[in-house]
Parts: sequence; C-alpha cells; structure tokens
Amino acid sequence: MVIGRIVERLFGTGMPEKGDDRRSVAVRIEGRVQGVYYRAWTAQTARALGLDGTVRNMDDGSVEATFSGPSEAVAEMLRRCADGPRDARVRRVTVTQEGASVGPGFRVLPRYRR
Repeated sequence: MVIGRIVERLFGTGMPEKGDDRRSVAVRIEGRVQGVYYRAWTAQTARALGLDGTVRNMDDGSVEATFSGPSEAVAEMLRRCADGPRDARVRRVTVTQEGASVGPGFRVLPRYRR
C-alpha cells in the first residue's frame, strides 16, 4: 500500500534509539477527514495507546493533531492515522514538526478559524 510506505518513510519504523524512547510530533491529515468521526476516533485511539496531545479540524478541511509518548506508540498512531475511521478517506499524513510541545492528557480542540 502506497500510504503505508509513505508513512514508514516519513515516520520510520518507530524503533527508538537507546535511551530515547519518547517522541512528540505535530501532524496534518488531509483527505475526507471531517464529518466522518475522525477527531473522536483520533482521541479514542491516542488515549488507548497512552498518548498525550490534541486534535482539531482546520478551516481548509484537514485535521491537525499532536501526539506525544513512547516512540513505538507514536509510530503506531501515525500508521493508524493513515487509515482513520471507517468512513474517512485519508490522502496524506504529514509530520509538520518534530518535538512539538504537548501538554498532559489528550484533548479535542475547537475548529481552528483564521
């Protein structure tokens, strides 16, 4: 699957280096990702993986999220984001920032308005 190869190339295999087992990222998810339960699915999935972060809809139709936690869990979340919930049609998942600032817990934020 092309998306799977893109995700692995962008995000790696999730194998942490010795002594470095945490990772924080900001991502942008594009495609049919609004109105399909994507934010709620993201929050539920991230919490199940033990991740901190946020998710919100953007005015341009994309979804923006931050994830922080064990490197393996972040890598798994990024892989799952490429599929999303059943009705989503993800075209692209892009890491926009490594080392993103992320508070404790996982929250769904209000839509970003310019």
